Amino acid sequence: MARSLVDLLTAHASNHPDRTAYRHLVTGDCDGEIQELTYGRLATRSRAVAAWLQERGLAGARAMLLYPPGLEFICGYLGCLSAGVVAVPGVPPQGRAQNHRALTRMRRLLADSDAKVVLGGREVIAALDGMAEHLPELDGIARVATEDIPDAAAADWREPELAPDTAAFLQYTSGSTAAPRGVVVTHQNLLDNERVITERMGHTPEAIAAHGNEMFVSWLPVYHDMGLIGPVLNTVHLGVTATLFSPLHFLQQPARWLKAVSRYRPHTSGGPNFAYELCLRHATPDLLDGLDLGSWKVAFNGAEPVRAATLRRFADTFAPAGFRREALYPCYGLAEATLMVTGGTVDSPPTLLAAADGAPNAGEADAAAVGCGRPGPGVTVAIAHPERQEELPEGEIGEIWVGGESVAKGYWRNALATRETFRARLTGREGRFLRTGDLGFLRDRELYVTGRLKDLIVIDGRNHYPQDLELTAELSHPALRPGCTAAFSVDAGADGEQPVVVAEIASDAAGEAEKITDMIRGAVGESHGLSVRDVVLVQPGTIPKTSSGKIQRGATRTAYLDGSLARVSEPAVG
Repeated sequence: MARSLVDLLTAHASNHPDRTAYRHLVTGDCDGEIQELTYGRLATRSRAVAAWLQERGLAGARAMLLYPPGLEFICGYLGCLSAGVVAVPGVPPQGRAQNHRALTRMRRLLADSDAKVVLGGREVIAALDGMAEHLPELDGIARVATEDIPDAAAADWREPELAPDTAAFLQYTSGSTAAPRGVVVTHQNLLDNERVITERMGHTPEAIAAHGNEMFVSWLPVYHDMGLIGPVLNTVHLGVTATLFSPLHFLQQPARWLKAVSRYRPHTSGGPNFAYELCLRHATPDLLDGLDLGSWKVAFNGAEPVRAATLRRFADTFAPAGFRREALYPCYGLAEATLMVTGGTVDSPPTLLAAADGAPNAGEADAAAVGCGRPGPGVTVAIAHPERQEELPEGEIGEIWVGGESVAKGYWRNALATRETFRARLTGREGRFLRTGDLGFLRDRELYVTGRLKDLIVIDGRNHYPQDLELTAELSHPALRPGCTAAFSVDAGADGEQPVVVAEIASDAAGEAEKITDMIRGAVGESHGLSVRDVVLVQPGTIPKTSSGKIQRGATRTAYLDGSLARVSEPAVG
C-alpha cells in the first residue's frame, strides 16, 4: 500500500513511463504552444530537485515555491515531497497590479514558515536576487531555479523516510477573515483526501478507461488548495492525465476553459461560482456552436457560495452544446481539512432546497439553498452551536464541524489557534473536530452552507448573510462585476448596525454611477427589507480578495472606514 504520493509517482513512472501526466497550454489556447510531461520525465525531474535538496541537508526544512503558471511548479512540489522537505506554495510577485500584494504575502510567508530555501522559475529567482538587498527576509535563504538542476542529479536521489504524520506541505489559508495561517498537511492527510476526492467524484477505473485517462482540465491556481489537491495531485494519485493553463488566461478569455473541455473531453473540471458566471457572460451563439461538452461528468463548484441561479442558467445556456444538468457538482471543503469535505453524487442533479421546503433563510434573490453533497468516506460532518458546542438537530443552522483523517495536523507554530480550531469537542460525541467557522445545516445527510460565522450581519435582531446581499446587488445592474461585491455592517451610532455595499463596476460605466447606486439600494431594500446606509462603487480589481479569489469583507470594511477605497463616485450616504 502506498505510504505517500511519492510511492504512487514511482509506481506510475515504472508502469507507464510514457503516459502523459500533464499538458500545459502555454497561451491558454488549445491550438497554441503546448508543453507535456510524462510520468517518466516527472519522476526524473522530481528526483533531481529532491537530490539537490537532500545534498544540502534540507530534509524537514521548509521550501518556498514561487513559480509562474506551468509544469515546473509540479516538479518542484513533488521534488520537495520526494526529499522529505516541507513545501510552502506561494504566489510569485509579477506585474505592477499584483506585485505589492504578492510581495507582501511572500514576505509574510517566508518569515512565518522560516523557509530555508526558495525554489522557483528562472525569472522569479532572478527578480528575487535583484531585490535581495531590500528584502531582509531573504537573508541566509538559498535560491535556485529548478530548471537549472540537471537531470543527472536524479541518480543521487535517496528515498526519504516518510511517516504518515510527517508534514508534507504548509497550505497557507486564504485569509478571508484573518491573516493567513500555515495549515500543516501531512502525507496521511494528502492520501486520505485524495481517496475522498476519488470516491466522491466517481474517479473509478471504469470512468478513467471511458475517458482515455483524460480526467482533468484546470485553470485553477496551483498554489491554492483547490487547484493543487484536486486537479494536480489527484492526477498523480490516479496515474491519469490533466490539462492545465494559467488563471490569467482564463480571466482574459473565459471561453478558453470551455474550449479546452470540449477539445480534451475530461471527466472533471470546475472552479468557484464566479467562473461559471464569467462563462455565461461570454456565451455567444458562435461559441456554443463550436463546443461539445457532452463528456463533462463533474463540473465542480466550490470555494465560494454556490448560487442556484447560476447553476440553472449555466445548464440552460450550455445545453445546446451537450452540457448535462447532472454534471453540475456543488461541493464544500477548506484547507484545514486538506481540501474536500462533501460533494454531490455523480450523474445526479444538485439539490436545490427552497424556503417552502424547509431551507432556513433561503434568499429571495436566489430562491433556494444549494446542497453541497454528502461527506466523503471517513469524513464526519456535524452542525454545532458555536457557543454551547452542542450538536444541533437536522435543519438548524450552526457552525460546521468536521472530523476524519483528512483534517490537518494544525496551524504551523500556533498552538493556541490549533487548540481552538482543531481540537474541538462535541458534547456526546467521541473524537476531536475541526471548527470551520462556516455556517450551515444538514438535511438528509446533505450539507447546505449558508455563510461565514464572522461575516454574519445582524440588524435589528435579524441575521443576514453578506453573500445574499452581494448577489442581490450584483443582479441589479449588468455593469456590476460578478463576484466583486462586498457587504458588511458598520456602527451608525444611534441607528445601530447598518449595512454597507461596496461594488466594482465596469470601467466604462462610471457615468451611470448614480443610477447603479439607486438600483442597488432598491434591490436590497425590496429583497431583504434593509435600508442600505452607503453604496460605494469602486474601480475594477480593487476590492481586497484572498489568493483563491474570495472577498475579504473585513479588509474591505477597514478600507471603507479609513477612506482608502478607490471610489468611482462620491459617497451616497442614506
